[in-house]
Amino acid sequence: MKEQILIKSTDLFLAYGFKSVTMDQIAQEMGISKKTIYTHFADKRELIKSCTFYLFETICAGVENIICQEKNPIEEFFEIKTYVLRHLKDEKSSPQYQLQKYYPKIYQTLISKQLEYMQESIIKTLQRGIEQQLFRKEMDVDFISRIYFVGMTGIKNSDLFPRASFEMNNLLNDYLEYHLRAIVTENGLITLTNYLQKNA
Repeated sequence: MKEQILIKSTDLFLAYGFKSVTMDQIAQEMGISKKTIYTHFADKRELIKSCTFYLFETICAGVENIICQEKNPIEEFFEIKTYVLRHLKDEKSSPQYQLQKYYPKIYQTLISKQLEYMQESIIKTLQRGIEQQLFRKEMDVDFISRIYFVGMTGIKNSDLFPRASFEMNNLLNDYLEYHLRAIVTENGLITLTNYLQKNA
């Protein structure tokens, strides 16, 4: 039952936002009593924390699966983006930004975990791109991986990029193209251009 509550609550939080969804709504959606939820989670904050890290671990497992396939590193960036967006329901409720606003301690812990994981995974992808002569060999991979992380988290700020003006999938695609154009070699630019034309 605990995992079922986690899955359903995560879906609701992503669809409507961490602030909007109440424990009553979760119980009603699941056809259970609030008491059942409180048997497994002390309060809403604990439930949100559990949902946040459950989703993080689920996404990490999926990203690892994509990385293990050792595809073209440029294509890999876009495939990971698509996978993550699908699990975050296109981020229509700006979940990470809401987490930062209403549950800052949980957000800070999540950001630390994300940075640690992304640094490790992105650096591997960057190094593979350098070996395949798609990315510039003289770049500082540690710096580039951190800039990538800052950009990917920054564009999710709905005050800076209002959802009415910036659709998330387009926003992420534009950022990825911007980021990759800064680090590709001539061969990499050809690969990137071909990918963008094919997936336009």
